[in-house]
Amino acid sequence: GFIIGPRLNAAGRMDDISAGIECLLADDPEEAMAYARRLDEMNAARRQIEQSMHQQAARIVARIEKSGDDDGRFGWCLFDPEWHQGIVGLVATRIREKSSRPAVVFAPADGARLRGSARSVAGLHIRDLLESIATRWPGLIEKFGGHAMAAGLTIAAENFETFSRHFNEMAGAHFKDKPPNWEIFTDGELAAGECTLETAELMRAASPWGQHFPAPLFDGEFRVIAQRVVGEQHLKMILAPVNGADDAAGAGRDDAFDAILFRYLEPGREAAPLDTVKAVYQLQVNDFKGRRSLQLRVEYLHPLGASSESASGAGQKPPPTPP
Repeated sequence: GFIIGPRLNAAGRMDDISAGIECLLADDPEEAMAYARRLDEMNAARRQIEQSMHQQAARIVARIEKSGDDDGRFGWCLFDPEWHQGIVGLVATRIREKSSRPAVVFAPADGARLRGSARSVAGLHIRDLLESIATRWPGLIEKFGGHAMAAGLTIAAENFETFSRHFNEMAGAHFKDKPPNWEIFTDGELAAGECTLETAELMRAASPWGQHFPAPLFDGEFRVIAQRVVGEQHLKMILAPVNGADDAAGAGRDDAFDAILFRYLEPGREAAPLDTVKAVYQLQVNDFKGRRSLQLRVEYLHPLGASSESASGAGQKPPPTPP
């Protein structure tokens, strides 16, 4: 799923979904491989464009925050004439995750229109918000659709600033003029004997998880026994509970766990050393080369130890409200 899915998805984002369909329907292995190579090239281009767009969007947000103009800002509306309309949803998701505020990211659709993708936060039905805007200011939104957490829309290019103002105004009214807090709800801390491969297998057997039925999240404080960056952005770690192993020798003990945090780093950034952290995580079964092992998939990481100041800018999500 992690290998094939993004490549099929990239065809629709970058060009035409028909390439993915033809690949799946091909009877001839050579023909299928030719389509697969094309899909792989599209996915590589998609990753490069997404990385560039996200860096630009993050710089815009950082500049606004640094200037103090984010006071009273309840949502982000971002646009650049060079952005790709097939990638705006991915960028909106990442801006929403970093800021805990709804985000709408626009790209040119044609010379006179912009196409946007919106991502929301818990408690704000983004499609209903767009409908409220369309009703109150007729003609501002040409068309829109979606659901509670994600939506798409088209506006005239000349209306971007007006839409941004009204979007922020309506979001502020929804939140009663208090920007949404970053909150994380967990199922608590696992006892030492519960953080096991057997428990992870039980969690997997109880899936699928989804909206209103989220996968269990647990929290705890850990020492970082070892860390390294993989795939340029992801952080692999060995974590030991604060009352467990206290040195590298713990890497081979039962109270030290393999862990991974995806998209920890912004591209081009180096990972600052971590000491003690509070982590919110899922238990996962890691199937690798026929070997099954326990892995903690870290969703949120908050540095607690001596290195926390230097790590605070390393790219992890904002410090959570204590579970």
